[in-house]
Amino acid sequence: MTKKALFIKTYGCQMNVYDSARMADVLAPLGYQLVDTADQADMVVINTCHIREKATEKVFSDLGRLKPLKARPQGAILAVAGCVAQAEGEEILVRAPYVDIVVGPQAYHRLPQLVAEATRAAGGVLDTDFPVEAKFDVLPRTTDAQAVSAFLTIQEGCDKFCSFCVVPYTRGAEFSRPVAAVVAEAEHLVSLGARELTLLGQNVNAYHGVGDGGVWGLGQLLVRLAEIPGLVRLRYTTSHPRDVDDALVAAHRDVPAVMPFLHLPVQTGSDQLLQAMNRRHSVDDYRRVVDRLRAARPDLLLSSDFIAGHPGETDADHQATLDLIREIGFAQSYSFKYSARPGTPAALLTDKVPEAVADQRLQELQALLADQMTAANQASVGTRQPVLFEKLGRHPGQLIGRTPHFQTIHVDAPPRLIGQVVAVDVVAAASHSLAGRVVTVDPAERQGVAA
Repeated sequence: MTKKALFIKTYGCQMNVYDSARMADVLAPLGYQLVDTADQADMVVINTCHIREKATEKVFSDLGRLKPLKARPQGAILAVAGCVAQAEGEEILVRAPYVDIVVGPQAYHRLPQLVAEATRAAGGVLDTDFPVEAKFDVLPRTTDAQAVSAFLTIQEGCDKFCSFCVVPYTRGAEFSRPVAAVVAEAEHLVSLGARELTLLGQNVNAYHGVGDGGVWGLGQLLVRLAEIPGLVRLRYTTSHPRDVDDALVAAHRDVPAVMPFLHLPVQTGSDQLLQAMNRRHSVDDYRRVVDRLRAARPDLLLSSDFIAGHPGETDADHQATLDLIREIGFAQSYSFKYSARPGTPAALLTDKVPEAVADQRLQELQALLADQMTAANQASVGTRQPVLFEKLGRHPGQLIGRTPHFQTIHVDAPPRLIGQVVAVDVVAAASHSLAGRVVTVDPAERQGVAA
């Protein structure tokens, strides 16, 4: 089989990272092998994200830079995948007729057929259907060695319809993979070298997969996955406050493999705005969820998402968000200025916040959140942490790992420790990372921690 070069550029969330890896798996039987640049690629895939503003224009800007690849003697196949492909569809083929394939996130398993069609067709081919069940049924099993920390999609789509969010329109209705399929893929990833799995879903804790005895929730699934030999850590993202049930709280309490770090978006500290956003929970609801989780796992650290300048946001609403951040405390967070997404209810609202005001509010949010992240890192100095080493660092003799709280830590250590959980003393902290030193642990004290 002739070997061909494949370049995939990925935007957006961890699920897009997972999807890009699976697209590479799908195309491998055709002879495609991943390369690091588009210059000599036989096929280029732009895997797009539609969450932030001007996403579509960024795609066309990328396509303009890639267009010269079509003029080479052997040419190149250009494909647009992901959520912009789903949202824009035929518009991409109209504005960029040199594009060969436009494929939505629920149809990338059909890439081999689309490649064949594109080589025969005079124009580009389009596939933005929503056959989500079929996708996971037919995706090939990856054969490449996995990173120490790997992603595993267990749920797709969202039924929440937050007023600002385009996901229900680009990813479709909620769908949960069967328990057996999730467990089988998890076992396979571990056999290839993964020691930590992050379970992915647009609304991952709404997971409701069919398993033995009926429908399983995320808590029950975490218990089952923790039984896989060689799997030492479990994480999940992104979750919704309304779907934190008792079984999930119990998993945080009872399952050591479930890490004490959780991304739990709240978006705002204002009940008025939460209602306008159609979040269907109140600020007090969020507080109670956090209280339950922290009661179950006192060392739990939280991350969240915040939107500045949502239509209708007042100075009082903004202050309420700052107050909630101070009250709850977040070790990491993501904050964004509101951007209208076409087709969403919020895009039709007329009470826009002036750009200068939204910019100022975002700066205030980010300054407070940055202070909290730095404080959380500083609080780790002087502690001993079980660190899972993931890869080589930038400097000779350095490894990069993560603490249970998802903090990046740099340690001078031998490469043989990659993939192991190692006892590390945290000796310094910066705003975004820690520095540590491997310690010798008495064999009687190891309890599964290498040293």
